[in-house]
Amino acid sequence: MIRSALLLALLSTLPLAQAAPDLSTVSERSGFQQTGRYDEVIKLCAAFQAAYPKAVKCIDFGRTPEGRSMKALVVTKSGAFTARAAAARGLPVTLIQGGIHAGEIDGKDAGFLALREVLENRAAPGSLDKQVLLFVPVFNVDGHERFKKWNRPNQRGPVEMGWRTTAQNFNLNRDYAKADSAEMQAMLALVNAWDPLTYVDLHVTDGAKFEHDVSIQVEPVHSADPEFRKAGLALRTNVLADITKQGSLPHAFYMSFAENDDPASGFVDGVSDPRFSTGYFPLRNRMAMLVETHSWKDYPTRVRITRNTIVSVLAQVAEHGQAWKKTAAEADARAAKLAGGPVELTYKATDKARMIDFRGYAYTRTPSEVSGILMTRYDETKPQIWTVPLRDEIVPDLIGSAPAAGYIVPPAHAAMVARKLAQHGISFRTIEQSKDKADVETFRAEKATFAAGSLESHQRLTVQGAWKTEARAVAKGSLYVPVAQAKARLVVALLEPTAPDSLLAWGEFNTAFERKEYMEEYVAEEVAREMMAADPKLAAAFKSKLESDPAFAKNAHARLEFFAKLHASWDERLNLYPVVRTATAP
Repeated sequence: MIRSALLLALLSTLPLAQAAPDLSTVSERSGFQQTGRYDEVIKLCAAFQAAYPKAVKCIDFGRTPEGRSMKALVVTKSGAFTARAAAARGLPVTLIQGGIHAGEIDGKDAGFLALREVLENRAAPGSLDKQVLLFVPVFNVDGHERFKKWNRPNQRGPVEMGWRTTAQNFNLNRDYAKADSAEMQAMLALVNAWDPLTYVDLHVTDGAKFEHDVSIQVEPVHSADPEFRKAGLALRTNVLADITKQGSLPHAFYMSFAENDDPASGFVDGVSDPRFSTGYFPLRNRMAMLVETHSWKDYPTRVRITRNTIVSVLAQVAEHGQAWKKTAAEADARAAKLAGGPVELTYKATDKARMIDFRGYAYTRTPSEVSGILMTRYDETKPQIWTVPLRDEIVPDLIGSAPAAGYIVPPAHAAMVARKLAQHGISFRTIEQSKDKADVETFRAEKATFAAGSLESHQRLTVQGAWKTEARAVAKGSLYVPVAQAKARLVVALLEPTAPDSLLAWGEFNTAFERKEYMEEYVAEEVAREMMAADPKLAAAFKSKLESDPAFAKNAHARLEFFAKLHASWDERLNLYPVVRTATAP
C-alpha cells in the first residue's frame, strides 16, 4: 500500500502526455457533406506542425484586405524548411493551391486528407524525402468566409461554401499577370521566394451533365518553350494514368461545349492567357496543372478524385522532379537568348477535328416555356455515348517578337512598371544618364479601341500598329528591362502592347491614347485655308480625298482633322505607346 501510494504521488508530479492532435477535417467527420470555416485551416495548420514537427512548418505568407492571415504548410522530410535550403539542396518544390475560387473548395479538404496520408507513408511513400510541398489550403480567404448555401448553384455539395471572388470582388484566376489583388501579390512573393517547379491549381468546373469526372490540363504542353513541353506532357500523361487506374474518367481538355448548351458541338482545346495560372507559369518556364473536378459529381466523389490527383502529382515529382528541374533550367537558359526572335503571344485550336466517344447521358433539346430558348435536359439514369468532334490541334495565333536588347520605360511610368515587374521577380535597372537622341523602336497605334465596360476594375484597351525605328530622347530615371533573363517570355507578355495581358491591354497606359488638346473649328478653318494656300500639293491631296472617299467628304470633323494632324499644334504623342524597344543596352 505504501509503495502504491508513493508511486501514485510520483506519477502525479509528471506532466500528462498530450493527446495526439486531431488532424481530421469537418468534411471527413461529416461524411464529406460539409466543409469547415477558415478557423479550421488555422487550427489544422498548427496541428499538423505539432504532430509532425520534423516534417511540417506552418507559415503566414500574406494578409487579406479584410485582415485575415494567409496560411501555407511547408511539408518535407528533407529538413529544407526555407526556400534557401530547398534551393541549396536542389530539391524540386511543388505548390498545391486550393480555394482560388472559394466556392470550389474540394482542394482544401482533399489536400489535408492527402497530406495526412502522405506524412504517414500510406500514400506516395517516400515522396516527401525528395521534394518540398507548399500547400495553400485556401488562396481566396476572404471569399471563403462569405459562406452560405447556394454560393455555387451549379454544384453538388458541400452544404455551404465560400464565394468565387475576393472581398474586393477580384477573380484571382484572372489576376496572375496584372497582380492587382493583395492576395495575388502575396502568392507571387511566395512563388518568387520558393520558385516551384510545379504549380497545381485545384478547381471545380461548371458545365453540362456527363459521366466524366475530372479534367487535367497542364502547360507547357501546347505553349511556351518547345523542349520543356515534354516535361509538361509527361506530368499530364502520368497523372491521367494514375487516376484512371483509381476509377476516374478524366480528360486532358476543359469539358465545356464548343457551343453553349449543345453537346453535339463537341469540344475545343486551347491555351489560357497569362491572367490564368496555366497561362502564366509556362512563361516562367515552370509547369502548371489545372485540376477541374466535375461540379455535378457529389462532394465525396470530388474530394476523393482531388486527393488522388494530389497524391499522383507528389509521386510523379518525387520520381521525375530532378530531371524536370534540369529541363526547366535549360528552358531558363534558352529564354535568356530570345532577344530579337519570335515569341508566341496567343494560341488557338485549328479547324481540324477528330471524333471521340464521350460518356454522357441521354438528353433532349426542346424550347423552354420559361425562357423561350432551346434548352438541354439530361437523364442521368441513362448513360449514353456521344460521338462528338474534338479540336485539339493547337498552334500559335498571335506571334510577336522580342526586342534585340530590351524595353525602356520613361520616368513618368517608371514607378508603376517597376512595381509590377518586382511583383513578378523580373530584373530591371534605372538608367542613370539621359540621352538626347537614341535609336529606338516606337509603337504608335493606328487604331485604339477601349472596352465598353469594366473588367476586373480595368477598362481594357486593344491596339493595332507596328514597331518602327526612330530617334527619341531617353531620360534619366527611365527603366531598362533586358530580355536576356530567364523570364524573358513573361517580360514580353507584359510589355508587348498587343499581348492579351500586357500592362497596356489592362489599361495601365490608357491616357496615352486619349486626346487632350483640340483646335477649335473656326481656328481649324483658318488654318486649313492657310495651309492649302501655302502648299498646293496639300490642297490637291485634300481635293483628291474628297472626291475618292465619300465618307470623308460627308464628315466635317474628319475634314478639319485632316489639316489639324499636319499642323505643328498636333500632339505627336497621341496614340504613342510610352514604352520603347532598344537594340542596345543603355
